[in-house]
This record gives sequence, structure tokens and C-alpha cells, in this order.
Amino acid sequence: MNEFFLQFIWKHRLFTAGELKTQDGQLVDVLSPGLQNTDAGPDFFNARIRIDGTVWAGNVEIHQKASDWYRHKHEQDAAYDNVILHLVKLDDQPVINSKGLPVETLSLVYPPQLETDYADLLKSKGWIPCSDRFHLVDRMNLQIWFHSLMVERLQQKTGEIIQRLEQNKNDWNETFYQFLARNFGFKTNALPFELLAKALPLQVLGKHKYDLFQIEALLFGTAGLLNEELIGDDYFLALRKEFSVLYKKYTLKPLEGHLWKFLRLRPVNFPTVRLAQFAQLIHQSTALFSKLVEQETLADIRMLFQVQASGYWDTHYRFNKSTRQSTKHLGDDSVRNLIINTLVPFLFVYGDYHHKPALKDLALDYLEQLPPEKNSITENWNKLGVEARSAFESQALIQLKNAYCIPRKCLDCRIGTRLLSLAGVSTSENNSC
Repeated sequence: MNEFFLQFIWKHRLFTAGELKTQDGQLVDVLSPGLQNTDAGPDFFNARIRIDGTVWAGNVEIHQKASDWYRHKHEQDAAYDNVILHLVKLDDQPVINSKGLPVETLSLVYPPQLETDYADLLKSKGWIPCSDRFHLVDRMNLQIWFHSLMVERLQQKTGEIIQRLEQNKNDWNETFYQFLARNFGFKTNALPFELLAKALPLQVLGKHKYDLFQIEALLFGTAGLLNEELIGDDYFLALRKEFSVLYKKYTLKPLEGHLWKFLRLRPVNFPTVRLAQFAQLIHQSTALFSKLVEQETLADIRMLFQVQASGYWDTHYRFNKSTRQSTKHLGDDSVRNLIINTLVPFLFVYGDYHHKPALKDLALDYLEQLPPEKNSITENWNKLGVEARSAFESQALIQLKNAYCIPRKCLDCRIGTRLLSLAGVSTSENNSC
């Protein structure tokens, strides 16, 4: 078993207490395993153990084999001089610290069933590693964990937003515009949308914010979608003519049109329709993030995202191909997606950046108010009996699946640790009967 597993055994006190003895047979009584250290240095700080009536306080280091102490050169590192206990799976060699003093080494004894259960989790073929025993978990524990999972998910996005913010010289509106554009692509066209936002700065669009037609010309032209045909209908040709002037004025570099994906998309999700809706959103407010921060209710925010593509798109999904008439509103699901994946992370980061905890709480409150997302991940959780009641909970479940279940981080997962702990308790009880 790896060191992470041994650390887990020690942290949760799943070892067989009566069998922890020093090399000369003295019983070791663990008063406190200490606090786990995830940085450099010993694995646990401030542990307290009793050996032969004497209480020792200090650090604990854990290895698979005692000889790993030398492989990691701890005998040369004074940071390990305060180690009072060296825990190992295999005690194959005595060890000393940098002062030449011996370090008490102890073989960690625990119920064999724990190893078997952990190995089963790692090799499981289920949708999540613990699918076959998930029913044993108290759902209240999962509910309690939702808040931590959600904050963790938002914090993961903080680094990327802050990095982009620095690149944009602390311009929150420009940075928000770039992330909003990416999410307007809704996965399939996220990349070309993001490239478009970088190729066409918000400040350029801002100079034409009162002219929707020019905004469309800039967006469609820079997207590389006005070069598909040498001829076209009047609207297409007018956009191309307008862009031929604007791209020279701002020395724009259009994308390659082939980057945009149309296949296997419903027509309402075609990038042409999304770009037209995006143009309308920019037309309504180029400083959208500033305006969103000022809103007091989720209903007000939804209103800002209520956009409709211009009249041409009532009878088109692509240029030069007319269809029966239908207005192209940005749907409720799309608005919810943009709020969850763009506005909420930005509001959370903005509140953290400016030391405004009320904004961070507001971001989480918006998620509580929104209905849960429906996707393959939430559907599979439903099959396991976990039904999200809000976007807050569906986001937490997505984080649980992506950050813990897929990479098999069962020892860091409250569900995994609970199941292994139950196995340890059960084994211990059986052995005592």
C-alpha cells in the first residue's frame, strides 16, 4: 500500500491499537495522531504518544519501508529531528536523525480488510469507485459536504480568472467579456468563441455599442464567417462590406471560419445564432460585469441576459439559407448556464479580490436559488439516490465526480473515508467477538 493509505490509517486511527509496539516490545498508546501536514516536512505535526508511561510530543513521519527514510535523505535534514515516531509498513532498517540519534520506528498494524477494500475502490469499474457500497453512506454527511465542494469548485476557477485579469491590466469588464464569450460557445464552440474575444477587444466593440449592425459586422467578420461565399443575400453582403472597413481601421486579424462547429448541433445552437445573440448582449451593455454586480436580485440579472438575435435571424440559422420564421431568444437553460459558469465564479472572485465577503455569499446564494443542472453527471447521481435540489448542489456533485471520483482520490473524499472507516470498525468489532 502507498504512503497516502498509511497516512489515512494513522489520521483516522484505524490501526490495531493493541498491536502497536516498539522494537523492544513496549506498547504504544496514541493520545493524538497530530495534524496532517500537506507541505514539506514531516507528515504529521504535534502528535502525542505514550510509551512505557512516558508521554512524547512531536512529529510523525510515515513511509512504506523504513529504508525510505534514507532514500528521502531525512537523516541529513534537521526538519526531521523532532520526529518522535517513524511509522512504516515494513521495518527493514534502523534510522537516525541529523544529530545521529536513533528514531523510534514502528510497524503500522491494521485490519487486512482495509487494504482489500481500498484496492477494490482503486480497481472498481463502476461509475464512481464506491457505486456498489454507496448505499451505506449517510446522506446527511454528503449534504454537509456540499458547501465545501462548492467553494472548492469556485476556488479552482479563481487562479485562471486572476491570471487573465493580470493579462488584461485589471480590467474586470474585459476579462468577464472573454470568459462570457467562451461560455457562449457551450463547450462545442467554446474555443473559437474565446479566440474571437481575444482577437476582438471589448473596447473596440464599445466604440460601436449604439450600432448593433456594426457590432454584428465586427463579430461575424472577426469570426471568419463572412468569407464563406463570394455572393450572398443583402444582409450578408452588407455585413461583409461594413467589416471590410472596420477590420482595416482596427487592424483586426479574423479567425479561420472552419474553427466553428455546426455538425451534431441543434440549429438554435449554431454558432451563427449564438454570435447574433452575443452581439445583442454587447449592444445592450458593453460594461456588462459592472452592471451585473450592481443588480440586487437574480430576477434582475436574468433580465439582463434576456436577449434576442436581430430580425434577420428570425428566418435564418446560417447565412444565405432562409428557414421558416422563429425568434431566436437566449433560452432559460442557456441563461442559467451563463450565470452558473460565468457570473457566479466572477462574483465570487471579485468579492475575494476586493475583500467583500458579502459578494462571495451572494454568489453562493444565487446558486441556491437556481434549479439544478441536468446532465449526464447529475443523472447518474440520481440513479444512486442523490437528487440535487439546486444549482448549488448540482455543482457540488459535479465537483465530487470530477475532482475525487475520476482521479480515484478516495482517501481525500468524505464518502470514501467514511466507507473505509466503517470497514475498519466492522473488522475491529468482529475480531473482538
